[in-house]
Amino acid sequence: MSKIKPNERTFVALDTTDLEAAVDLAGRLQGHVGGIKLGKEFFTALGPEGVRRITELGMPVFLDLKFHDIPNTVAGAVRAALGLTPAIVNVHASGGAEMMQAAAAAAAEAGDSRPMLLGVTVLTSMHKADMHAIGVTGEVLDQVLRLAMLAQDSGLDGVVCSALEVEDIREHLGNDFKLVVPGIRPDWASKDDQKRIVTPSDAIKIGADYLVIGRPITGADDPVAAADRIADEIAGI
Repeated sequence: MSKIKPNERTFVALDTTDLEAAVDLAGRLQGHVGGIKLGKEFFTALGPEGVRRITELGMPVFLDLKFHDIPNTVAGAVRAALGLTPAIVNVHASGGAEMMQAAAAAAAEAGDSRPMLLGVTVLTSMHKADMHAIGVTGEVLDQVLRLAMLAQDSGLDGVVCSALEVEDIREHLGNDFKLVVPGIRPDWASKDDQKRIVTPSDAIKIGADYLVIGRPITGADDPVAAADRIADEIAGI
């Protein structure tokens, strides 16, 4: 297991269009979590300036925009994102090797300050039936491994995956490949719309590097206490 502090393993998903509420919550969580994940809802409403308001707090940002387009367009998007100094950027691995290679080359332009570049494998809201409905036959795990291997071969630092696939990815791709796991729900929290989930401590125990957790923290009566509770559970492994 890597030497990441328990509280630093969690990136909190701020899915909101209320900038001041996001800044307030991010400020309160500073030091209690590893960073903030900002996705499409936040970015579409608040744009680059909204991201800067969070990074100005000194909080690492996972810019979760899941770029998926032709290689040149994705490379340009990653290059533009570098100006926001994110800690993590992601692309859809299903965009293919050439697209991911272009993204990796663009990220490398930031030198030592480049963000971690991740490939998204299969969304945690999807089951086998959902995969079949879009024409992907076989098991979810097979597709995840196929995309994770392609991402590694294309120069990405790791992937976003369900905790249910962590052990298999570790076996095939080694310990240096970073695994960021959403769909995390503590035993004491609601499952909401995530289907393929696991608890924070179990996810870390089987080899996840970082966790993405939203409503169990953001929807809690005391978000800081919820974040601390999760860190304590991880520390107890």
